[in-house]
Amino acid sequence: MAKEDALSILLADGKTADKLKESYAELVDMIQKSAISAQIKNTNLSGNPESGSVEARRLMTAESQDYGTARTAGAGDKVKNNGVTINLDVDKEIVEEVEWKDIQFYGIDGIIAKRQANHQNAMIRELDRAFFTEAESAGSEETITSTTIEDQLEELIQSVETVSNDNVDGVDREMLVLTVTPAVYGEIRNYLDKVTNLNGQDYNVFHGVRVFSNVRQTEDAICMAVGAIAQPVVAQPYVVEPIPLSNAVAIELFYHYGTKAVMPDLIKYASLSAGISA
Repeated sequence: MAKEDALSILLADGKTADKLKESYAELVDMIQKSAISAQIKNTNLSGNPESGSVEARRLMTAESQDYGTARTAGAGDKVKNNGVTINLDVDKEIVEEVEWKDIQFYGIDGIIAKRQANHQNAMIRELDRAFFTEAESAGSEETITSTTIEDQLEELIQSVETVSNDNVDGVDREMLVLTVTPAVYGEIRNYLDKVTNLNGQDYNVFHGVRVFSNVRQTEDAICMAVGAIAQPVVAQPYVVEPIPLSNAVAIELFYHYGTKAVMPDLIKYASLSAGISA
């Protein structure tokens, strides 16, 4: 059966389709704001995600040459392309039935609003879990020798900050993020509370690096460069279709994504021991 273009079959207010589009836009916007992965993933993508794949570019370090080098050579240095292709090969759906009786009691706006919040959380769980699974799979474990939580986290940060290879020659701390389990976050919370600006605002920054409490990682702490992992996502707007031989309709959301490390050398994780000196 063909899917309905709008929900006007349910309500004769002429606004239902717009409400549906608004709810979809709000859902996508809230996912971008709420998911940890959405805040730190690689957005330097080329290509159209709707085609099924994109290329993500990685952090590269430019090198200076003596004046006149390009003139003598007749050309400048070629820009290195260490791009990584990410296929959107994970296909997901959220399909739920809504009875006409529920629509009568709540109204379609109420139904969509309630399901929007639920669908948002479902997508955040899915995307974050895939993102940090990739981080722990593609990254490398750092052996920590310090004894206090504060020194251990600093040691982990420096292990990424000082990476030097053909792609990078060190990474500024403002380009790094630190994600830790809630247990570790709780241990350093008192320290973070003391790191404030003149207005007393908490920036959730540890030694110059942004910190996130993350329930979707298994390692105690992960430090990575922003953009180290790409996760393109394509979601189709809500659609509604009647369910045959029933007095119900289906609210449907389909989305597709792929997750891949672009800079595995800039992803480190570690197991930490208890104790803090802050």
